[in-house]
Amino acid sequence: MNIRLIGVPLDLGQDRRGVDMGPSAVRVANLASRIEALGHRVEDAGNLQVALAEQKTPGDPRAKYLRPIASSCRKQADWVLATLDSGAWPLVLGGDHSIAIGTVSGASEFYRRQGQKLGLIWLDAHGDCNTPETSPSGNIHGMALACLLGAGPRELTQILSPQPKVAPENTVLVGVHDLDPGEKEFLRRASVKAFTMRDLDERGMRAVLEEAIAIAGRGAAGICASLDMDFIDAAWAPGVGTPVRGGVTYREAHLAMEILADSRALRALEVVEINPILDEHNRTAELAVELVLSGLGKKIL
Repeated sequence: MNIRLIGVPLDLGQDRRGVDMGPSAVRVANLASRIEALGHRVEDAGNLQVALAEQKTPGDPRAKYLRPIASSCRKQADWVLATLDSGAWPLVLGGDHSIAIGTVSGASEFYRRQGQKLGLIWLDAHGDCNTPETSPSGNIHGMALACLLGAGPRELTQILSPQPKVAPENTVLVGVHDLDPGEKEFLRRASVKAFTMRDLDERGMRAVLEEAIAIAGRGAAGICASLDMDFIDAAWAPGVGTPVRGGVTYREAHLAMEILADSRALRALEVVEINPILDEHNRTAELAVELVLSGLGKKIL
């Protein structure tokens, strides 16, 4: 494949600074050369120009930095759409999880224009489906999935088109184990399939991922995967924006990406919430690169 790297060093979607350095940390871990070693072509498009917290005011405390985040996501969506239009495969490097609004909006619009739809697999410890009315913090990185499903500020839900970017029946969360009360209600009301850590403990990663791919891909042209590195337990991925104990193991994470690769349904991938300030010798970025490689077809044998 011709893979285009897109860096989005946005950190306005959450309170803890440092995830803006995530794209650089992943590049330092030799992402491009290691992808090329798999036989793919790599073009690094550089970083999207984003606003800095020092340049802006938070505004509405229920949806902090809404306008600059919306501006960045609009530009990012255009970039992802242009990437797919050119025949390249987008690999987006974050930044906090609010950038998913840009990634998925761009990919969804590409398929919408062809009369097709996109499935979404959300690999995350959190649900990210709060709205300004339910969010305890007002941080938009915790609202990204709700926005993609059509619930949230118009500035974020109507990027490129007024329709929801993904349908609830083609949206699957995997590995969630830290949900706010409003998120639980949202997921029930929207009938979005969520596989919790209990599901993974009881059924195993293979069964869960195969079902997730079947759900997300039903009637869809392909799947976008959004990988928040806090999906993985902090013992293996300490450098993340919002760490939570009890995530998946190193091998479970690799298996998830390997199964996604085997499905041949993956059309775009993003990796978010890497915070080098909190990391140990770039361990989390190194793991992110390994997981990307597994998602692109690297095998043990």
